[in-house]
Amino acid sequence: MRYLRLYTVFFLMIPLLIFAEDGSQLWLRFPAKNGIPADKIISKGSSPTLTIARKELISHWQGQTVELRTENKDKNLKDGYRIISTPEKIVISAGKEIGLLYGVYHILRLQQTKADLSHLNSTEKPSYDVRVLDHWDNLDGSIERGYAGRSLWKWEDLPGKISPRYEEYARANASVGINSVVLNNVNASPNMLREDYLKKVKVLADIFRPYGIKVYLSVNFSSPKVLGGLQNSDPLNKDVQKWWKEKAAEIYKLIPDFGGFLVKANSEGQPGPQDYGRTHADGANMMADALKPYHGIVMWRAFVYSPSKDDRAKQAYLEFVPLDGKFRDNVIIQIKNGPVDFQPREAFNPLFGALRKTSEMVEFQITQEYLGFSNHLVFLAPLFKETLDSDTYSDGQGSTIAKITDGTLRPAKITAISAVANIGEDINWTGHHFAQANWYAFGRLAWNHQLSSEQIADEWIKMTFTDDQNFLNPVKEIMLSSRETAVDYMMPLGLHHIFAGGHHYGPEPWGDYKGGRPDWSPVYYHQADAQGVGFNRTKTGSNAVSQYFPPLNKIYGNISTCPENLILWFHHVPWDYTMKDGKSLWDELCYTYDSGVKRVRDYQKTWDRMEPYIDEQRFADVQSKLRIQSRDAVWWKDACLLYFQTFSKKPIPYDIERPVHELEELRKIKLNMGHHN
Repeated sequence: MRYLRLYTVFFLMIPLLIFAEDGSQLWLRFPAKNGIPADKIISKGSSPTLTIARKELISHWQGQTVELRTENKDKNLKDGYRIISTPEKIVISAGKEIGLLYGVYHILRLQQTKADLSHLNSTEKPSYDVRVLDHWDNLDGSIERGYAGRSLWKWEDLPGKISPRYEEYARANASVGINSVVLNNVNASPNMLREDYLKKVKVLADIFRPYGIKVYLSVNFSSPKVLGGLQNSDPLNKDVQKWWKEKAAEIYKLIPDFGGFLVKANSEGQPGPQDYGRTHADGANMMADALKPYHGIVMWRAFVYSPSKDDRAKQAYLEFVPLDGKFRDNVIIQIKNGPVDFQPREAFNPLFGALRKTSEMVEFQITQEYLGFSNHLVFLAPLFKETLDSDTYSDGQGSTIAKITDGTLRPAKITAISAVANIGEDINWTGHHFAQANWYAFGRLAWNHQLSSEQIADEWIKMTFTDDQNFLNPVKEIMLSSRETAVDYMMPLGLHHIFAGGHHYGPEPWGDYKGGRPDWSPVYYHQADAQGVGFNRTKTGSNAVSQYFPPLNKIYGNISTCPENLILWFHHVPWDYTMKDGKSLWDELCYTYDSGVKRVRDYQKTWDRMEPYIDEQRFADVQSKLRIQSRDAVWWKDACLLYFQTFSKKPIPYDIERPVHELEELRKIKLNMGHHN
């Protein structure tokens, strides 16, 4: 009888086993039943990349015959492809074999989103040559600003033991056109360039290569001194130059298609050329010369700021504009989307367009360092689009950041775009099921920056969950409004960097770290006093507005024309200032915080209604995260309004929900989020 009971329990569990969902498949939920037979795939050759393309079709393609062919006339498409469908077959042609694999993922995506495949006639050419994920992973397995577990890369196991997730990771990237990976943290350990680690890197490069992915490394500027035993790492020292040339030769012997170096130098305590009285150009060019024979590139970060009296938002511009035209043509300056640091909303970085003779690339942050970690649902495509579509006016109207960086306005030897990854060893890869959408969105926009946020959300929901309209439409509405919602309950109207110090989770507008750098303290950024709040970056303040091209310098510099979503970024605004809707600034601040809280609660209600449409596990996971987000939104609202009220001395409007916390209690909260450097 006991065995019969166990038997019954087992059979009752089978449906749960089948439908249990852990999110590990990401958006790659192609039909489980077999695809077309091998004889319905027409292709010449048998390279590893073609083998993957054929395998994907045999496993998942439900349509007619597919012909894959490389053609010289398609070389101008770079990694792109053409797809033409006839009643008999679909023809995918490309100049390179990787283009064929991208074309296969394209038709599988169309099939999965139930698009009409009968009259396909499309040509795809990527917006950028180098579409790169930057991993801030450390050699000890920790991840700086990582919220999805420890690193995917098991350095202690490599090169002997290989995780199956390495190939799954490569496949996910290839499916959205990401073709470059920086494996390690920009705060780099010199050990990354040791021979034993390079042999481990080679294993990953070999796995990624058939998926069209090149490996890059972040390097520590002092490596010649630390690893090579040289007296210094001065870029004008002939022995240092020789060391880098020999190191490049060693790397390329192991990894012939190695991409190049990413460098953080003279920033936040990292070593760099300025330690020796040299410039960023001196340092970047030395490395560029070492990589040049192998067609490698240097991505040199513009995220540099020193503890000077100058507004931190001005410093990248001040450091790099005088060096314009002094960099080698295989150096790209990697510029964060905003001038401070990946804030929920920033004015765009004024360095975009200001370097007329130097290649520029955008750096985004997919990992949600300043957006609630992997606890908050925040879809980042609208943030990415806001930056890419921003008009700098550098070459007249229409000089968008997208056109400056993709080679349209400024012909560049190589174009690139990057983002800091949110991937860890969690079974669902990103900690929050919806955080997968930000990895996906970055890949899609790096491939085609003209896609809309709505288009990307639509694809991702259909591929990851379901195309049932009862689920699709309300969830898409959550996603598309979620970034604005987060801005509203955290830092509306241009407020920025008022996070708790170090870990950046939760509010600490009162943070004034005695003895520390002023520009690491929230009070430096909000400047609240009895008169008002906000950072004066006009001519009467830091004059950061002068770094923008006309007419933006005047638009931003005039309180009546400055966009209200950036008003506290550029102006110190009186509490009684009348906003465009007639409310005082203080009331506007209160109502905006409150609306952010209300929208998160609406997300909870909407999500609870989605239970019938998806699997139990992911439904419960997201539901749990939304509870955290809702509590956090109230924490943010109460902390900021109660704190700013000590300056404004004004009542919180009476039709807004009362604070549920005491300011003194909130000030005592100290989260232990682990060490970050």
